[in-house]
Amino acid sequence: WQFMPATGKQYGLEIRDEVDERYHIEKSTEAACKYFKSAYAKYGNWKDVALSYNGGMGRITGELEKQLVYSGLDLWLVEETSRYYFRMAAIKQVFENPYKYGFVLKADQLYKPIQFKEVAVSESINDLTSFAKRNGATYAQLKDFNSWLRDRKLTITAKNPKTYTILIPVQESLYYKKGERREVYDRRWVSEQ
Repeated sequence: WQFMPATGKQYGLEIRDEVDERYHIEKSTEAACKYFKSAYAKYGNWKDVALSYNGGMGRITGELEKQLVYSGLDLWLVEETSRYYFRMAAIKQVFENPYKYGFVLKADQLYKPIQFKEVAVSESINDLTSFAKRNGATYAQLKDFNSWLRDRKLTITAKNPKTYTILIPVQESLYYKKGERREVYDRRWVSEQ
């Protein structure tokens, strides 16, 4: 999810040199949902919510007032924001009708879900490479699945005590095994089971 730093903090994300929860898939998704609910309460329609997510609530609200219109789709905005709603609407159509747009997969073309071990960390880690190794992963794997860790260390102080959950991939779940059955989560996306 895309958040400017101030907006991310406003919606509960920690953003500092070593940690940037805008890159944390669960926490940033929760923050985005809070943003969408807040914007929907303000605008009452999803078109303006989408525009505000890209351009900012302050900008969309201000432009609605300045340009004397009631719908964000009637605003003159920068090109990226003007196109944003239409791009989201197109993506929604593709997800709802994948066959219509040529997205046809067989079950054996899907990736299986990766399994993780969750490690609770409440003390500083001076070297994330060594931490990864001790937990049976490489530094690259640690960074792939915990991209919110923005440095090679994680500092936790007595002034700011906190517990973080670091995901360590279960190594066996990273590799394909011939003949292994794959679970299909959305049957609309596969042409055969």
